[in-house]
Amino acid sequence: MTTLSPTATPSLQEPSRFAPPAQASLSLGVVGNCAFSALIDPRGRVVWCCLPRFDGDPVFHALLGGEDDAGTFAIEIEDFASSRQRYIPNTAVLETELTDRHGQRVLITDFAPRFPSRGRFFRPTMLVRRIRPLEGTPRIRVRLTPRYGWGAQCPTITSGSNHIRYVGEQQTLRLQTDAGITHVLSGHPFLLTHESNFLLGPDETLEGGVGETARRFEQETIAYWRHWSQRLAVPLEWQDAVIRAAITLKLSVFEDTGAIVAAMTTSIPEAPHSQRNWDYRYCWLRDAFFVVRALNSLAEVGTMEDYLGWLTNAVVGANGGHVQPLFGIGLERDLPERICENLPGYRDMGPVRVGNQAHEHFQHDVYGNIVLAASQAFHDRRLLHPAGLADFRRLEAVGDKAVAIFDQPDAGMWELRTRARVHTSSALMCWAACDRLAKIARTLGLPEREAHWSEHARAMRERILRESWSEKRQAFAESFGGHDLDASVLLMAEVGFIDPMDPRFIATLDALETQLCDGPYMRRYEAADDFGKPETAFNICTFWRIDALARVGRVAEARSIFETMLQARNSLGLLSEDTHPVTGEMWGNYPQTYSMVGIINAAVRLSAAWDTVI
Repeated sequence: MTTLSPTATPSLQEPSRFAPPAQASLSLGVVGNCAFSALIDPRGRVVWCCLPRFDGDPVFHALLGGEDDAGTFAIEIEDFASSRQRYIPNTAVLETELTDRHGQRVLITDFAPRFPSRGRFFRPTMLVRRIRPLEGTPRIRVRLTPRYGWGAQCPTITSGSNHIRYVGEQQTLRLQTDAGITHVLSGHPFLLTHESNFLLGPDETLEGGVGETARRFEQETIAYWRHWSQRLAVPLEWQDAVIRAAITLKLSVFEDTGAIVAAMTTSIPEAPHSQRNWDYRYCWLRDAFFVVRALNSLAEVGTMEDYLGWLTNAVVGANGGHVQPLFGIGLERDLPERICENLPGYRDMGPVRVGNQAHEHFQHDVYGNIVLAASQAFHDRRLLHPAGLADFRRLEAVGDKAVAIFDQPDAGMWELRTRARVHTSSALMCWAACDRLAKIARTLGLPEREAHWSEHARAMRERILRESWSEKRQAFAESFGGHDLDASVLLMAEVGFIDPMDPRFIATLDALETQLCDGPYMRRYEAADDFGKPETAFNICTFWRIDALARVGRVAEARSIFETMLQARNSLGLLSEDTHPVTGEMWGNYPQTYSMVGIINAAVRLSAAWDTVI
């Protein structure tokens, strides 16, 4: 066994013949297996990967900068000329094709194994990279430079005949490969004459050969995703976009607990140099509800069942008291926010934040999000574990909390850090909690509880309609007695609070389009916050606008804006949190579950029916 210094850096041969790394962007492919994920740039570089789970240490962190050549897993072609990426249709298996100036080509296939085995899902924290020549005998080099401790620690490197170990204080990674170990350790170029396989994962020995294992894992992972996609009840139109969005949402699930992360990254700014940089690698009850509902609309109810197990633990842990708006994916309550000084940030636009102070917030919409997420489980006869009376009693404690805080100031769904108001969207979701509890009670045959919750919902509705309406703006405002406009009031129609043809809702939509829209795109709100006025459009708000337009009969406009949003995706069909209305560039954390939810919801609402073609 060979041991290298922890500070050893591979020597680079003829570096001028290898293209420098491309500027960081969000044109990234995502692979994962509901345990972890990795982001891969158009040239086949792994630029982001947290291990051993979504909110772990970014062993590959090049997306947020750092020391030259550190924090990446690159497979490069000499004399690079062009590249292209695609997913194998209906799967989470990514292909990257690299071409050199002589027309020689290689194909990189990336995936994280996921398939049923021995009565459960096999989903190791393993990234598989397979590379084969397509044309000619190109020269490539492999640069594998993981870092630990948020870029601060170089691993100690040891190697054997077919593996390399990257030893850190908290974790050790093992690369098992049938390529030349010497080439990988040195970073020297070599001719690619045959298929080579790289399996990076836990410090464990494979049971079978490297090539045989990689090929089998690929075949079974492709089969799993194709079977999963086949069972989706997709709309007639925009099927590819919906399937890609659904797979991306599924990849955002941490299956071990059922949690759903809001995004896979931290600190991608919402706008250039805005310092609106946040860590989204946690489970927000709000975002998770929208994910569950979107997948339910495609008949993918398994995610809901898994999430409800996580959610029940969160609710029971609150013991009838305050429920925080987000948790760690393992139900961690304390997520202290700090600045990582080792990494300069996306395109040097720091700070890089780890943790999220919002876990300390009071965001009263959380109670509605809990009940809404669980509601279908009481009515859906397909479920393996349908909800029952005991579950309803637990939700009633959530409803009691919604009644108690319905008209109290909070940070709101946009998590304002220095301002508390009685936010309309928070009151709306408290109403939704009571409204859905009444419907659940009816299904369970509990007329007294139905009447109890119906009365609370009725009283809340009257106050929201009265106190959030602004005569000055002729619109529903963002807070009780306020006058500022906020896109979140569009949820009034989406959750069934108001008839979309109500003149007040139509007037509100008109006002929001006038004040918050930059062409097809919609910003969150008009008032300045802790960082000034928002510069970029928040994608989910644009999708709320699409939904509202369709509900009021402006379907052609809704379809046009939806097509614009589809064009705003990257070449692989993925969206981040924000879109710049002038440049069209993606900003904010990536891939954003809220945004992918919007694609599904819009397609389901706007698509022609299947019976128009069959």
